[in-house]
Amino acid sequence: MKQPASTGVFGKFRNTFIGDREFYTTVIMLVLPIIVQNAISNFVNLLDNVMIGQVGTPQMSGVAIANQLIFVFNLTLFGGLSGAGIFGAQFFGAGDHEGFRYTVRFKLWTVAVTLVVAIIVFLTCGDQLISLYLAGEGDAVERAAMLEYGRSYFRIMLWGLLPFALSQAYGGSLREMGEAMLPMKASLVGVITNLCLNYLLIYGKFGFPALGVEGAAIATVISRFAELAIIVVYAHRNSGRFQFIDGLYQSVRIPKELVLNIIKKGMPLLANELFWSLGMSTLTQIFSTRGLNVVAALNITSTISNLFNVFVFSMGTAVAVMVGQALGANDIADAKQTAWRLIFFNVCTCFVVGGALIAFSPTIPYIYNTTDYVRMLAARFMQTSAIYMAFNAVSNCAYFTIRSGGKTFITFLFDSVYVWVVFVPFAYVLTHYTTLDILVLYPVCYLTDVLKCIIGVIIVKDGRWAQNMVSNDVSDEFVETQC
Repeated sequence: MKQPASTGVFGKFRNTFIGDREFYTTVIMLVLPIIVQNAISNFVNLLDNVMIGQVGTPQMSGVAIANQLIFVFNLTLFGGLSGAGIFGAQFFGAGDHEGFRYTVRFKLWTVAVTLVVAIIVFLTCGDQLISLYLAGEGDAVERAAMLEYGRSYFRIMLWGLLPFALSQAYGGSLREMGEAMLPMKASLVGVITNLCLNYLLIYGKFGFPALGVEGAAIATVISRFAELAIIVVYAHRNSGRFQFIDGLYQSVRIPKELVLNIIKKGMPLLANELFWSLGMSTLTQIFSTRGLNVVAALNITSTISNLFNVFVFSMGTAVAVMVGQALGANDIADAKQTAWRLIFFNVCTCFVVGGALIAFSPTIPYIYNTTDYVRMLAARFMQTSAIYMAFNAVSNCAYFTIRSGGKTFITFLFDSVYVWVVFVPFAYVLTHYTTLDILVLYPVCYLTDVLKCIIGVIIVKDGRWAQNMVSNDVSDEFVETQC
């Protein structure tokens, strides 16, 4: 949506970074359902943690370790679907419903392949992977208990991978169309189902057995099937509104050229999410060598920080959709302008949200049934997350901006390669070869986020990411930027 140019320094600043009411109406209509959905999901994760934490710290830590492995699967799946998602947003922006349908089919094939590989890996190596996080200081009996709790929780959660994956394929496609309400409503139903079943199955209420961590896993699996059912049933009953549904399963055909293009653009994204998630899990494992208390504190921190970061992460989806649709419509100038405005908006929001997290961080850990030392560590870790929130906001928006134009290899370098070349080695050296206390080591390690933020701004400003991939028509402006 182009706006009339304003004069003067402030006018230029407003045109580039702020925009007008119409712009923010579009943003809010798109991002608010996503924020609500993500907030609900993260709030449920919080309640899961609290409910399991009431049973005991070993149970909470065992579940947290198992969720690290689920986290790797989730982000790998996200990466596998993202390549098709780039084309989906641009096809929809170009009004090409058939092309959009092909991208959905590609996502379904991606779900099938990812599931098969993940289940094989998890069934054969699950116990060994969980054990990697139990190498720190602590009682051997406690470590054995964490392993058993993590194992029992993890094996049940494997049944939830299929409904989760299909929900992501369908829900992501709907969001690429600008339709975010249905995934939000489905997520809400899933959340309510999860909470009710958690109460019944973890503690054994109303005649149900008290299953502890296994009850939490069963509740999550059932809630994921409920969420999937709502999305699929509603979408297929309203095929006139969601035109990609018509003929979706009548054939498995996808044009060879499109498949190759999606793979070309999507493989770096798949690799990125896989290696980035492995990098984040490796960081947790590195920090865990400083003791089992650190594992528990990191679990609390990630759960709470993710809840406060829902706006930051949700804006990434807004960037992918709005910038992608502008590129698909061949409006390169609007795509660039939209990217900068969303980055600025995200950063401004972080000052409010980050301030709230700092203010509440000393009291939030007390909702957990754990030790005072774990609570203190968690509070300090959360304060660190709040301080770096604005930098993460820029990096996240930059990542989705670059990705929207199909520069997926650059996103791979920007995200995963950076983590493994800079972040992980830096954290490993400081953890294993210095005597820095974890309260100092943790924020020092995250200083690398500042450098990543600067790199992201440089890449976005360069502008070579902005390209239309679904049309042979190239705007004069885009040609000029390449010259």
